[in-house]
Amino acid sequence: MDPAEIYNEAAKQSDQIRVEEHIPLVKRIALHMKARLPHQVELEDLEQAGMVGLINAAKNYSASKGASFATYAGTRVKGAMIDELRKLSWAPRSVYEKARSINNAIQAIEGREGRPASEKEIAEYLGMSLEDYHLSVADTAGCQLLFIEDKEQEVEEQTVSDQINPAAVFQDESFKIALTEEIDTLPEKEKLVMALYYQEEMNLKEIGKILELTESRISQIHSQALARLRAKMSAWIAED
Repeated sequence: MDPAEIYNEAAKQSDQIRVEEHIPLVKRIALHMKARLPHQVELEDLEQAGMVGLINAAKNYSASKGASFATYAGTRVKGAMIDELRKLSWAPRSVYEKARSINNAIQAIEGREGRPASEKEIAEYLGMSLEDYHLSVADTAGCQLLFIEDKEQEVEEQTVSDQINPAAVFQDESFKIALTEEIDTLPEKEKLVMALYYQEEMNLKEIGKILELTESRISQIHSQALARLRAKMSAWIAED
């Protein structure tokens, strides 16, 4: 076996080891993402897409990228899952229209009152009961989430890219700063749920125990926070 063949064989073995060692990373990211998506999205689909992302990460990783393999792989795995969600088209047009109506209601009320809109105010604006509003918010949580995940993914992609676009970096960092600022303006309970869920990576059940609320109520608060953030970040949203 000549030196080139030896090198290629060693590289393949190294890639395989990296993939095997980071399978738990794929499962963790898939579970965390699944918890925020509609029931029709299968965990297995996310994991399969994530494995493709992990394999590609193992093949393309270089220490010269300036990020650890775990960081690089996590970005690629998450990106592959988001791409899979786009392909699945799990959210019908009606869901996006419903999300847009909720966003418009939030913008109208908060623009008029100069403070966060309450769930009751939003429901009344839309001409529905509070119970129906909660159901609508839950239905749209997935596409509200995908918007935020998609934008954050662009930021993460820039950090591990070999060909950094300064204009894109500026835009992505601007989005990240704007999102952080808007999260700080959320009502306290929504802000706390977002912090525990995204920063501490706690699940809804664990958050419910801390706040002494049911898991379904935490889910409602989380969905409401996503809807409010998407309304606040409307300038960053391309037409669906």
